[in-house]
Amino acid sequence: MTFFQNFFWVSFPYIMLTMFVVGHIYRYNVDQFGWSAKSSEFLEKKQLKWASILFHYGIIFVFFGHVAGILIPKAFYDAVGITDHMYHFGAVWIGGLAGVATIIGVLLLMVRRFTVKRIYIHSTFRDILVLVLLTLIIITGFFNTVWITGRGIAFEYRETISPWFRSILSLNPTPSLMIGIPVGFQIHVVSALLLFGIWPFTRLVHVWSLPLEYLNRKFIVYRAVFGRRHLAMSTERKDKLE
Repeated sequence: MTFFQNFFWVSFPYIMLTMFVVGHIYRYNVDQFGWSAKSSEFLEKKQLKWASILFHYGIIFVFFGHVAGILIPKAFYDAVGITDHMYHFGAVWIGGLAGVATIIGVLLLMVRRFTVKRIYIHSTFRDILVLVLLTLIIITGFFNTVWITGRGIAFEYRETISPWFRSILSLNPTPSLMIGIPVGFQIHVVSALLLFGIWPFTRLVHVWSLPLEYLNRKFIVYRAVFGRRHLAMSTERKDKLE
């Protein structure tokens, strides 16, 4: 096994995952006021609407698809009667549709970021880097799912990438599982790990700030106090004039 193989499939994952965990702890302790997405909606709203909807809903389905394909062993599906054909059918069609929505959404966000002058001026290097990485990850993932898996090419990521990733999490890395996998999957994995590494230092931290308390919060009632006061003053002035 070469130096680069050991680096990318053993050292690099642990470096990125360590940065992910330690970086979040550091960011939370020193920059709680910056723990947000820094919304640019007030700068441009029309393009953001559909781009945000497509991207966020698409990425949610993509996330759960990765959980099902990476963290859940293939033996579990075999035990519950889900055949390889059934699994790949769902991965290609459901995952493909989610991938299309996510790709359209992220490309619209990319176009908006670079073509709307007010957005571009207020963009930081980290904003652009995150968007570029997300685009690369999403496109390579879609290509791997639809073009490689969908065409029936003899490659089973649930017997290579999935157990490798679980071996990393269990602190018993097995880099040999990643040798010889298609280049598209290698790019997808490495770019995803890089995104995890820089995650705590970007606007992506807002993912962990889900406003779940809003579900049980009572509705806020807005009263037109200024309007009533203005009406009362107008009525009083009218009475004085009469």
